[in-house]
Amino acid sequence: MKKSNVFLSSVAALSLIGTAGCVTDPNTGEKKVSRTAIGGVGGAVLGGLLGGAIGGKTGRIIGAVGGAAAGGYVGYKMDQQIKELKEDTAGTGVDVSQIPGEDAFLVNLPDVTFTTGSASISPSFQDALDNVAESLVKYPNSIVDVYGHTDTVGSASYNQELSERRAQAVANYLISRGVSAARLRWQGFGETQLRIATGDNVNEPLNRRVEIKVIPFDDEDVRAAQASQGM
Repeated sequence: MKKSNVFLSSVAALSLIGTAGCVTDPNTGEKKVSRTAIGGVGGAVLGGLLGGAIGGKTGRIIGAVGGAAAGGYVGYKMDQQIKELKEDTAGTGVDVSQIPGEDAFLVNLPDVTFTTGSASISPSFQDALDNVAESLVKYPNSIVDVYGHTDTVGSASYNQELSERRAQAVANYLISRGVSAARLRWQGFGETQLRIATGDNVNEPLNRRVEIKVIPFDDEDVRAAQASQGM
């Protein structure tokens, strides 16, 4: 089973089928290569990539608002946040895009975020990640999933562990820059979510990446979450 961080909480196990061949990413619609699942968990539909959030939204929304009453989460425009993030990270290699069919968006951090085989964030990339953190602090009405991915260089087990460490490193960095830990979860996918360039060729640099999924919530979501908890 894949290991995913819940910052001292456990994430429920997911039952999936991983097979070799080409698959389609449910978030982006991109064609990807899915290799044999590690430990029986893999493929193109993992964790929060199903359209939800790691561990579910309800409890995490409660944690994010800290028991505050609904109100103050209106007027948010996701397209405005996306626009600002694109402007702030222009020229850094960061890609910001809304997920088709979802009220959520992805911030894709390029392979230059880390040096080869390392989970330490490159000093040259910290300014770009600071911009991401500032945006998340400015727009607090969202929960945030961080996904780590690797290329196929090295063993599958090593890549799985490396993807977890990289996702955790980005999550911890965001927390160090003021993003509430209650909003964040992370998960590593190793080499099970490979992107391909042309034909069936794996684009190795494209797969050395970390994705940040931002899932906004509004007053209605807060009230529903609080009601489900008897608050």
